[in-house]
Amino acid sequence: MSETKTRINPFFEPYNTPHDTVPFDRIRLEDYEEAFMEGIRRDNEQIEKTINNQAKPTFDNTIINADDDTEGYYDLLDRVSTVFFNLLSAETNDEMDALAQKIQPILTQHANDVRLNERLFERIKYVHRHHRKLTPEEKMLLDKCYDGFVRSGALLDKEGKERLRQLTEEASMLSLQFSQNLQKEQKAYTLHITDEAQLEGLPDTAREIAAQEAAQRGMEGWVFTLDIPSYSPFMTYSTQRELRRQMYMARNTVCIHDNDSNNLDICKRLINLRRELAQLLGYKTYADYMLKHRMAGKVKNVYHLLNDLIDAYRPTAVKELEELGKGLEPWDIAFYSHKLQLKKYNIDAEMLRPYFRLDKVIDGVFGLANRLYGITFKENKQIPVYHPDVKAYEVFDRDGSYLAVFYADFHPRKGKQGGAWMTQYQGQWIDRKGENVRPHVSVVMNLTKPTADKPALLTLGEVETFLHEFGHSLHGMFANTRFESLSGTNVWWDFVELPSQFMENYSVEKEFLRTFAFHNETGEPLPDELIHRIVRSRNFMVATACLRQVSFGLLDMAYYTQKDEFTDDIISFEKNAWRKAIIGKQLPDTCMTVQFSHIISGGYAAGYYSYKWAEVLDADAFAVFKKHGIFDQTTAQSFRENILSKGGTENPMVLYKRFKGGEPTIDALLKRNGIKRKAK
Repeated sequence: MSETKTRINPFFEPYNTPHDTVPFDRIRLEDYEEAFMEGIRRDNEQIEKTINNQAKPTFDNTIINADDDTEGYYDLLDRVSTVFFNLLSAETNDEMDALAQKIQPILTQHANDVRLNERLFERIKYVHRHHRKLTPEEKMLLDKCYDGFVRSGALLDKEGKERLRQLTEEASMLSLQFSQNLQKEQKAYTLHITDEAQLEGLPDTAREIAAQEAAQRGMEGWVFTLDIPSYSPFMTYSTQRELRRQMYMARNTVCIHDNDSNNLDICKRLINLRRELAQLLGYKTYADYMLKHRMAGKVKNVYHLLNDLIDAYRPTAVKELEELGKGLEPWDIAFYSHKLQLKKYNIDAEMLRPYFRLDKVIDGVFGLANRLYGITFKENKQIPVYHPDVKAYEVFDRDGSYLAVFYADFHPRKGKQGGAWMTQYQGQWIDRKGENVRPHVSVVMNLTKPTADKPALLTLGEVETFLHEFGHSLHGMFANTRFESLSGTNVWWDFVELPSQFMENYSVEKEFLRTFAFHNETGEPLPDELIHRIVRSRNFMVATACLRQVSFGLLDMAYYTQKDEFTDDIISFEKNAWRKAIIGKQLPDTCMTVQFSHIISGGYAAGYYSYKWAEVLDADAFAVFKKHGIFDQTTAQSFRENILSKGGTENPMVLYKRFKGGEPTIDALLKRNGIKRKAK
């Protein structure tokens, strides 16, 4: 009998892998569509079973389907969706992209069918009004379920529901198209250099990576791309001002060219679709709709934070820019900032690279988690991975019990989106038998690659990125809740960045650096003098960096506080929207919006302020650690128990106050950044 006839789709059976991890090595492209369609069929079958249940609706037979014969990890639709969409970001190709275009509208239609199912909602509504005594976590799940249906149009009339279907289906496809256009455009550009003289100023690492990139493409000389490990060193060190201009303009004009990857109209349409959806559901703006389930609560509170930061940081930012010099173009900023940093602190990223060898950084980050929480990591090569760059680890708790699976995907490549993010292949929950199903978490980054002659040597900024995403992963790995939809990072959006940004604080702590920062060639530890310079230079250009983040928050809010149809030109609107936080020169023919995945195709629409909101929290929280010792295990255990393990089971401010003993203030952030608030 042929293999074709006997082969079973791997999504349809137990994975039979270590910890039931995804069998990436057995999955074929054709498996996805088959599994998607069968998953939808099973979903519909379960919904019919629920709504046809003759028994009175209860929390157990309607909200959690406790009588279901299947376990959560055999939720086929969730299973295949998780793998497919994670790989669409981390390891895609033309065939995957085409399948995404085909399957996305089907999935959106199915999601609408579920949320707009009147008989199902009637049961949920009944349970919401008449239920047994619930635990706080059960009550949170019930409220989240009920409100999720309401926010998805369950209370609308027939005409409203039909319009909502149209809006969500169109928005879903446009979001996918936005992401695919962006990845295509960013990966398409190269700066090809054949004259070695044009490499003047570039450090050896940048040259070697560019030579390797050229060789991989079958080209002579050196190739630079828009991937951060290539782009950033070029903009920082190249003495070739015209080439810096070319690179800058390439990166900042992505998706506004007159071609099939232009995102201008897509952005405008998505902004209007979200505005109309929010107003259909009874909100004035999309921001009002989104902020209902955020710590900020209201638009005015977001602007209060952003304006407070502008007032506090702008005077310093103006001085920082003046110190760089006059007449600078945007492609000069990184170059002259580097020169000024060398002059003031005698330090730059390349000085530190030899001390940040990736495998040692991994040891340092894992060692930090061990020192704080007692957990350990052990690479397991029997766990399948989706690319040779990916490493898979088993994670064990302080008592030696299995805690999680941790995947780490470090370097840029053709089928991978830019940036860095944390995701999951399996969430955490407790099944009906009482077993605590542990999570499989993954961090995906675009860090400096190794070359033929050198291992991967990172910048301090890349170490911070690793720590940031690792903080998210700890939020996932320590999850300890009953319901998967409330576990780990399933929290309010302006709380989710606290665990990640908290971890960044360690990147400049001497006691932490001492544990792993050894010279790649000599083995010598990072000298005290260099650590001293790192600490001294920590706030170099800090106000400028703050205003940059604030400008993104202003832009985001400007789009999503629109009450009327948005008809403005995207490029000019952008320039005006963030003007209050911009102190440098703006170029009329560049655009951020068309590549701003966070607010256009990601989950940060009307929520980009979250990074600064969480920065207030992380500085405030780290101040507690500084008071008791940055490795204090009692404080760390409190952070784990009160924040990292609780997920979205309680209001985040309740969780934070339980850890801190009070509400956060902006004071710790200002102190950390060396900013003095103006007297009023």
